[in-house]
Amino acid sequence: MTMSERAGHSAERSSPSDLNVALRECMAALDLFLNNKFSEALASLQAKTKDSMYHALTYATILEMQAMMTFDPQDILNAGNTMKEAQATCQRFRKKSTVADSINNLVHRQSLEHFTEEEIHAEICYAECLLQRAALTFLQDENMVSFIKGGIKVRNSYQTYRELDSLIQSPHYVKGENHLHFEGGVKLGVGAFNLTLSMFPARILRLLEFVGFSGNKEHGLLQLQEGASSYSFRSVLCTMLLLCYHTFMTFVLGTGKGNVEEAEKLLKPYLARYPKGAIFLFFAGRIETLKGNIDAAVNRYEECCEAQQYWKQFHHMCYWELMWCFTYKRQWKMAFFYADLLSKENTWSKATYIYMKAAYLSMFGPDDCSPFGDSEVELFRIVPSLKLKIAGKSLPTEKFAIRKARRYLSSNPIPLPVPPLEMMYIWNGYAVIGKCPNLTEGMLETLNEAEEALARSAATELLADDRCVIKLLKGLCFKHLGKISEAEDHFNYIYLNEKKIKYDHYLIPNALLELAILYLDQDRREEAIKLLEKAKQNYKNYSMETRTHFRIQAALHQAKSAPENGMHCGASAVS
Repeated sequence: MTMSERAGHSAERSSPSDLNVALRECMAALDLFLNNKFSEALASLQAKTKDSMYHALTYATILEMQAMMTFDPQDILNAGNTMKEAQATCQRFRKKSTVADSINNLVHRQSLEHFTEEEIHAEICYAECLLQRAALTFLQDENMVSFIKGGIKVRNSYQTYRELDSLIQSPHYVKGENHLHFEGGVKLGVGAFNLTLSMFPARILRLLEFVGFSGNKEHGLLQLQEGASSYSFRSVLCTMLLLCYHTFMTFVLGTGKGNVEEAEKLLKPYLARYPKGAIFLFFAGRIETLKGNIDAAVNRYEECCEAQQYWKQFHHMCYWELMWCFTYKRQWKMAFFYADLLSKENTWSKATYIYMKAAYLSMFGPDDCSPFGDSEVELFRIVPSLKLKIAGKSLPTEKFAIRKARRYLSSNPIPLPVPPLEMMYIWNGYAVIGKCPNLTEGMLETLNEAEEALARSAATELLADDRCVIKLLKGLCFKHLGKISEAEDHFNYIYLNEKKIKYDHYLIPNALLELAILYLDQDRREEAIKLLEKAKQNYKNYSMETRTHFRIQAALHQAKSAPENGMHCGASAVS
């Protein structure tokens, strides 16, 4: 069958003009969404979700963005189910043989008779459904077990993007009428896979490489940057992924060295076009936070909440960030206020929110009254009973909070020394306040007071744990204040007292990690790599282990990517 015959045969499903109309309508829906017209955006798409692959994909993508921004378990479930339905719609438009076979034939036979433009777009939409379903899995399960168990779906998406990227590079490929949208989809997928795979801890990466996966951070960033700068259906998605990477992933799962300037540059045109767009105001707040402009960040988050009232769960993301902003400023009552709001309005992790309420109460002075008559000890005691499972998995942060709160279950509990400042480390908050010497000095003052109080109190079986928590946090403050020798001493103290630590075993690998990052900043690369390998190989089964391994991987990448004779090392790219 010739291409013209095939085109006629597929006309009953859609034609290039139908594809144009679908893309135009879906971009209009995205525009509504970015202007906070969430219900209108979904309503404009819903009628065609069973008949148009782009309407189905866009509808599911909007729900996925909602889930990604709110972490709400119900939003995650709805997005997953809708994306599965979108995948089924895309399947109906695909060529009836496998994409790998078809495109290999297409390239080697130097002919386009095997694919219509619609079928090429069906492949990219199908791969994108699989990719977004994988992203939802990661949101639910940070240790990647489910991601690997669902490896066949992920591998199908990965292989499809590889083959479609090869197609674009082929001299025999003839660009269709909607080529820019197709190319944008390839760049989104190739970029997302390369960037994400490059971040995985070595133990997961080895398993993935065994089944054919590999990733290169620089290539991934380049593909996403090119996708973001083009005018296509996927350009906003490429931009969103880059903004998430530079403002969140590099901090929560990295060493806190995100490219904030690049994030600002990416955000600027969208903020100009959507000045009241809640998503972009949120990222503007995050950028101000990372620049150390905490008051400006607070204003942006408040503006974000005022910008729309339909999507209430999105306010909760702002409340979470506002809670941390006031933590950085040591305004415990305001931080408590936002933790309380979250505990009453959001369902992501009641255990974490109640833990944070109790943590802030523990920082109140003797003359401060509890805003709602809450008891610090009673709040800590109910934390373990609030454990929640999403897709059968407990949240890592929640597990950490429950382990820390258990000491309050005894009739005569030993108080945690600085619980909000310890949780702040889990979210890499010291990399944020490090930009502001006054905030860092203030935090150091609070830690010194806690250390003095610990020295005055009677010795307990948890004394070494509590001392080492304070030492780790003080070490970070010293590092950011440029007091390198003091920082090094504090990190080494934890390693030297390893045998005395009873429960908080996460402190040792994290102290080695922080010491390694300190050495990297001083260009002591070989020493840093040895410490990172020790942290990676010698410790297991501790709190927040996967997150620590992500950070170790980021530090190793930084160490091994350092210029050496003008060369940079890195893994091979998807393409």
